[in-house]
Amino acid sequence: MSCCYTNLEGRIINKLKIKMTQIGNVPEINSVKEHLSKLQEIGLIEAWELPYENILTRLTAAIFFLTPTEDENLNLIWDELSVHKMLKYRENEERKMSDLKWRVEFNDGFEI
Repeated sequence: MSCCYTNLEGRIINKLKIKMTQIGNVPEINSVKEHLSKLQEIGLIEAWELPYENILTRLTAAIFFLTPTEDENLNLIWDELSVHKMLKYRENEERKMSDLKWRVEFNDGFEI
């Protein structure tokens, strides 16, 4: 019985180690960050930021902020970002976490 317990315990510990190494380095978040950087490079976005990125473990918990170079670019920006699942955006009225104009999340319809 102890061999089975040890094997199960080892698998659980390995899964926890995998999760821990992903904090702040989540492939889905990195993909969105790269996409936002490209949109900034081509002049669609003036600035973007991701507060608390070093503690994030999943894209659905991330809250990005951005300011377009021109409001006329917004439809193109949303079309571009829609390749990432569950895109949701709204004006950043609160301005508590960021002074940028738009709040962008990838958790539309997400439930824990």
